[in-house]
Amino acid sequence: MIRVALLVLASTLLALGALTVFKSPDWSPWRLGVLAGEYGHWLAFVAVGVGVGAWFARGNLPLAAMTMGISAVAAVLFLKPSYQARQIAATLPGQLEAAFGAHPIERSPFAVTRLVGRDPVPAAPREIAVTPELPLDFYPAIGRAAAPCVIVIHAGGWDSGDRKQFPQFNHWLAGKGYAVAALTYRLAPKFQWPAQREDVLAAIALLKSRAGELGIDPTRLVLLGRSAGGQIAQAVGYAVNDPAIRGVIGLYAPSDLIFGYVNTHENDMLKSPALMRQFLGGTPESTRANYESASAIFHVT
Repeated sequence: MIRVALLVLASTLLALGALTVFKSPDWSPWRLGVLAGEYGHWLAFVAVGVGVGAWFARGNLPLAAMTMGISAVAAVLFLKPSYQARQIAATLPGQLEAAFGAHPIERSPFAVTRLVGRDPVPAAPREIAVTPELPLDFYPAIGRAAAPCVIVIHAGGWDSGDRKQFPQFNHWLAGKGYAVAALTYRLAPKFQWPAQREDVLAAIALLKSRAGELGIDPTRLVLLGRSAGGQIAQAVGYAVNDPAIRGVIGLYAPSDLIFGYVNTHENDMLKSPALMRQFLGGTPESTRANYESASAIFHVT
């Protein structure tokens, strides 16, 4: 029984590892692709462990050999993204220097020790209430007064996520001399756009009003967001015409939600039409004003 269980587990790992090579089917949970691509170096250890277990349980040699072979292939697939990252990192410093001139690289873009090591625990941020229901986490700039402030807006498909995502990154920015304010915003479907824009603007107003106390320069703000947070950052940054917002960083963020709605289908990996309907209150036909106001492309001049 244990030999069959190991074979099934090895086969499951192989199927998951295949997502590092092949696009995830639309009907599959998209997080499986993220799991294989971003955490495959850990899953490779699991695959090797299954192979070792098959060796020690090798009462049926052909079955054991099959399990070990499948486990080995799964481990290789799981390590593929790390290998590709190492290849990119080898030429990245030179490419940056060629494109932008002298570019100080503090450490190698890729290191095996950082793949399997643990990030240092960041210093606890200061919690500040924008409203009683909407706190933000504030990371003061280290070694710098009147610092620029990076306002971080979390990801989560507009209906999940929170300001606690990636505290190590916020702490790293603070160590580089930037204050960081990681925001909370109201989530769909209970709260629809433009509630999220209002929450970001309320946070910006609070930061400006307490700039002296917090040690930030209220005229130098940058909005940064991932995915849904990037959409909010872009839509706010390009629409409000606030000269204090000096930059917007949207990481894999949708900038034209009408285009995004029309050029997909209900069962895509993210189920994105349903996410947009609950965020924006309907379809582009029924709530076009919301789609346009939430799309940065309509505000760029």
